[in-house]
Amino acid sequence: MTDTTPPRDRLEKPTLIYPFEKLPEVGQVVEVAPGVVWMRMPLPIMLNHINVWGIEDDTGWAIVDTGMQTEANLSAWREIFANATEQRPLTRIFVTHMHPDHVGIAGWLTRKFKCRLWMTRLEYLNCRVLTADSGRQAPEDALAFYRRAGWSDGAIENYQARFGNFGKYIHALPESYRRIKDGEHIQIGQHTWRVIVGTGHSPEHACLYCEDLKLLISGDQVLPRISSNVSVHPTEPDANPMQEWLESLAKLKREVPDDVLVLPSHNECFRGLHARLDYLALAQVRTLERLRQSLKQPKRVVDVFTTLFGRSIDESDAGLLNLATGESLACINYLLQRGAVTRTFNDAGVAIYQAV
Repeated sequence: MTDTTPPRDRLEKPTLIYPFEKLPEVGQVVEVAPGVVWMRMPLPIMLNHINVWGIEDDTGWAIVDTGMQTEANLSAWREIFANATEQRPLTRIFVTHMHPDHVGIAGWLTRKFKCRLWMTRLEYLNCRVLTADSGRQAPEDALAFYRRAGWSDGAIENYQARFGNFGKYIHALPESYRRIKDGEHIQIGQHTWRVIVGTGHSPEHACLYCEDLKLLISGDQVLPRISSNVSVHPTEPDANPMQEWLESLAKLKREVPDDVLVLPSHNECFRGLHARLDYLALAQVRTLERLRQSLKQPKRVVDVFTTLFGRSIDESDAGLLNLATGESLACINYLLQRGAVTRTFNDAGVAIYQAV
């Protein structure tokens, strides 16, 4: 979600360097380093683009992330192939994580070029599970999860109507894949890339770091202008992804030097990795403290939206309500598991949280 900290608490953002004035047009590429190109694919949502990356490989190009399965995205890929000065195949498809804007047409590309999908195990398997929800009714566990958060009957009905849409923007995944692991060194063309796994935003998100080129393909683990959504989901209601997220920010700072050019999934390429990581971590800690202070008065999950995001969330915006609920619970579970807040239930079974 975007950074919506109220102005009175807003930290001064660090000055990042954006070295590229020209952004890639749809269907075009921009070289960011020798043998590495930047492409942008359209998204049918408010965040209207995703960055994908091409890395020159031995016999063609390896691709990192793909965009959603939409006709506009397929057209953009076909235009890139048509505009290529050399008709070289795609050799393999790397996907940072399972969200539809990243994995959406990985299956289409792997089948078209008869190449393999490279992905971490938890991302691949979770994606297979969620796409299998298409056509199913919303499970009772999920309905109970959102009722405990304070959703109204109308919001629950909207959720039931939308359930199973995750797979709508994902081409069928290949039946097999090449697993990548944290710390693994992968040779792509002339250079070695190291896998750095982060958690919190997704189960086993893979970043790719090339020491020779001083590049970090960061996916959604660090973005220059917005913060990534960190959510609790109905499948694991007691999860503590905010703790994992903060630990992952610290891990990136330990393992990747500050002089890299960061290639994020959204917004522009930038320099200033460590300053951005510090800002994200400190902003989140301050947000958690602001939440703790607000919970001196007992509240439901849906009552903390204004504290966390600076505004109320209308139930008519079902997608935003879902994200806000998940992120609010991530913050609450962090405090709950540290003993900073307690949880009780009212007569309707709705969870009530209060600071200790």
